[in-house]
Amino acid sequence: MSTDKKTYGRYSRVSRRFQQLAALGEVVFHASDLATLWNIINRNTLYTTLKRYVQQGLLYRIQHGMYAIKPVNKVDPLLLGIKALHTYAYVGCETILFSEGILNQSPSGITLISSVSRRFVLAGKEYSCRKMADIFLYQSEGISENNGVRVATPERAVADLLYYNAHVYFDAPVNWKEVRRIQKAVGYPFTPERYQ
Repeated sequence: MSTDKKTYGRYSRVSRRFQQLAALGEVVFHASDLATLWNIINRNTLYTTLKRYVQQGLLYRIQHGMYAIKPVNKVDPLLLGIKALHTYAYVGCETILFSEGILNQSPSGITLISSVSRRFVLAGKEYSCRKMADIFLYQSEGISENNGVRVATPERAVADLLYYNAHVYFDAPVNWKEVRRIQKAVGYPFTPERYQ
């Protein structure tokens, strides 16, 4: 086989791989996802391939085992946090309530709700992941999806925060009727003293 045919075959393979990525519509990937997608079984082959793609500017390394198709500073920090956990999670509590003006104090980082408790820093952003019991976590009431990121509504964020701390103070009016409805749908215990 001539050198030209080898080179063409390599470019064709790279092109196919990135067409597969484009078809998924995803921005951030774990190495294990790419291994499955590209049918690469050997770990050494996978990491050598990923290292070459990073050197060529085709992929961007976020951290060990995590890559993006665009520079990390151009990736939504909410998406980064969710993808870093590599499990079901959504953005909630203080992050949502501060952005909605229900809490005045800015949170120290982005708050995620998941089945694990973890703090981490990624691309200069701090993340705090609160652990929630599976029986409540997977209840979709008050959770919407925006650009691949699950996000709590303000009322779900209030209900979640009350789950963690029944005595939390809110700086702005809260739709207690909707909070109570979400608490009932999710199965949270009620906090009757909070309702108006």
